[in-house]
Formats: sequence, C-alpha cells, structure tokens
Amino acid sequence: MDYNATTPLEPEVIKTISEALQDAWGNPSSNYIAGVKAKALINQSRENVARMVGGKAEDIIFASGGTELYYTLQRWFISNKPSFRPITWCSTPAVEHFRRSCRAAEEGEGQQNGSDSLPHIITSNVEHDSVKLVAEQLQKDGKADVTFVSVSKVTARVEVEDVIAAVRPNTCLVSVMLANNETGVIMPVQEICQRIKSLNKQRERLRILLHTDAAQALGKIRVDATELGVDYLTIVGHKFYAPRIGALYVNGPGTGTPLYPMLFGGGQERNFRPGTENTPMIAGLGKAAELVTSNLSDYESHMRSTKLHLEERLKAGGYCPTVRGCWPALAPLATQTVETGKNEVFPPLYAFIPHYTTPLHCTLSPTRPSHILLSCGIPSKVAANALRLSVGRGTTKADVDAVVEDLREAVKRLEEMD
Repeated sequence: MDYNATTPLEPEVIKTISEALQDAWGNPSSNYIAGVKAKALINQSRENVARMVGGKAEDIIFASGGTELYYTLQRWFISNKPSFRPITWCSTPAVEHFRRSCRAAEEGEGQQNGSDSLPHIITSNVEHDSVKLVAEQLQKDGKADVTFVSVSKVTARVEVEDVIAAVRPNTCLVSVMLANNETGVIMPVQEICQRIKSLNKQRERLRILLHTDAAQALGKIRVDATELGVDYLTIVGHKFYAPRIGALYVNGPGTGTPLYPMLFGGGQERNFRPGTENTPMIAGLGKAAELVTSNLSDYESHMRSTKLHLEERLKAGGYCPTVRGCWPALAPLATQTVETGKNEVFPPLYAFIPHYTTPLHCTLSPTRPSHILLSCGIPSKVAANALRLSVGRGTTKADVDAVVEDLREAVKRLEEMD
C-alpha cells in the first residue's frame, strides 16, 4: 500500500509495450516500414497523453521522467552558454527568458537596466525533492534567487496571496505542484495562474512563466492544463500505471512558451530532447494515458471508497483517537489526513508509531523526517516515525484489513519491546 511511490503496470500497458518491442523495433526517424510503424506509434501516444491533460499533441515532449523534466526546464535559464549540468527543463527556459528580456531592455535603452539582477523563482516549501533540491542548488550557486513560500499549518495548502506577495520585478518562474505526494492536498494552481497572468499584463517585458508538477494528480483527478493556465506541466508515467518514463506539456513549445534543448543530437522531439526515442516505453505511456481518459471516474470512485475503508478500520481498531485536521503528538498508533474538504486527492494515511522509525518513500536516511510533514507543522519526533499508507486502483478491502492487522501486530511487538 505505497501507491504514491509507484504503481504496477496495467495489463493492457504491458501488452502494448510487448507488442511494441516485437513489432515497432525500427528507428522512428527512418522512412522504411519498421521505422514508419514506430513513428506512428509514438504519434498516437503523443495524442493520448495530450488528450489526458487537455492539450494538443504538439505540446507534448517525451523524456525519461519527472526529475529530468524539471531539471531541464532550468538549465538554459542559468547560463548564456550551453551547460550540460542538469538543472531543470522548467527553470531553464525561465532563466534564459529572464536573461534575454534583460538584454532586450539594455539594447532598447542603451544602458544597463538590471542585467546584474538574478532571476527570481517562486515555489512552495512542500515540493518534491526534484524541484526543491534544484531550487536550493541554484540559490547556493548564486545562479538565482528563490522564494520558498510556506504552506498553511491549518490546510497544508500554499496561499495564493502569499505567492503573489513574493513576486518581484525579476521573478521569471512560479512552480507549485498540483497535488502533494505526502498530504494529498490540491494546491490552488488555477487561481495562482489567473493572478500571475493579470500581473503579466502589467509587466512591460519580463513574463512570469508557470509550472506545475502534476505527477500525483494524474489518474486520480481530472487534469486540464489549459484550464489550469500553466505554461509547463510535468507528467510522470509510473504514478498512473505506466512505465518509468515521463513527458512535459508545454503550451506552444518554442513559440508561445520558451523552451530550449537540454542536449544536442539527432533532432528528435523537435530538437528539444534529442536521442532515439524509446518507442516501447512511449507506447506504454500512451496506453496508460488512454486508460486514464476512459476510466477516470471509475478509478476515482474505487480509490475514494478504499481510502475511506482504511480510515474507518483504523478508527474502529482504536488506532485513530484523534480527529482529522489535528496531528497527534502522542498516540500508540494514529492516522491523519489534512482537513481540506474537496481540496484533497485521496490523501495517504499516516501511521505514527512510537519508538519505531521507518523511511518514507524516496527517503535516503531512515532517521530523516520528511521535510513535507515538518513544513505542515508535524513535530520532528512524530514525523520521523511516520509510515505512509496509500491506496491504488487494485487495492481491495481485504488488502486493507490485512494491513490493519499487520499494523496491530507491529504495534503490539513494539510495546512489548518498550
């Protein structure tokens, strides 16, 4: 029950990948039959992914995954010369956009006009490490100024007014995730985009670009990049039963929205992400996207009912003495979700177990508390003993019952050891 970390491949996705491995082995850049077949499969997958996020096929660029995508979106922002240090695809166009705007201002006015000012990036303090660590490194290296807007200790959401208050004349990028991977909270991305776009109308040259990490939202709630109003949207396949490959939605790549290549090579993906395409994995991503578009309401209904069953079983077993919205400082075993009403996407439930430390997903050190839980106001000692439980499409009530029993046995053993 760790589906927020990753998901298994759907049987239909496995079948699509297998068929592509066997039949679409040709180089998609070739004009003979095997290559043409591979290219057609990639084009269909691009259409499927675009449909899933409410975009156009030409807005989708395939890459290895979410970390590369945000990495690449920052590389070109940082230097006037090509640098092969992987610093995010989303920040990169923004920083380069900033530099070009400064140069245009200098040329137009015939003098220095803020060219020494660093590009400024705004993000939240509960972003995934693929965003958080990149922003911190940019700041450490003196390549950009970064504002980490704190989330509310009550709702765990970033407040729109706090984001707007952080805007500066040199702000070039706002990056706020759509749904948090540890609290399930949906961030007010659409409202942030609306406000930033209003500000952009008042800015003479430097447009603020907007990025959202939609990894945890896709396959759980409806995601429409056009309605959200973002310039960039990160798509991570292994979070919605696709293979470990990703894609970036860009609203008019290179035309309506700046985008620059991370690498240089054979010209694939319209030169934005060169390298011979991984046709089977792209095909699998396209099939998974097609399944999301066709079955989202069923997925959503099942996961919601399963999550509620888990919460009820834990409460019935006496393991959840606290109410929602109140993090327990002391409890033998307690579960918690952040109280946000409709603003949550099947939040994971946390088991807080005294005297026992277990690493969260993606945590390198078993004793390091999650920065996200700490940012939401969870005491360090409690956060260090947190076990995240998250449900998936295939999680049954029998699975939930088994997990609750396992937790009961675990707590009993720990109490005996104390």
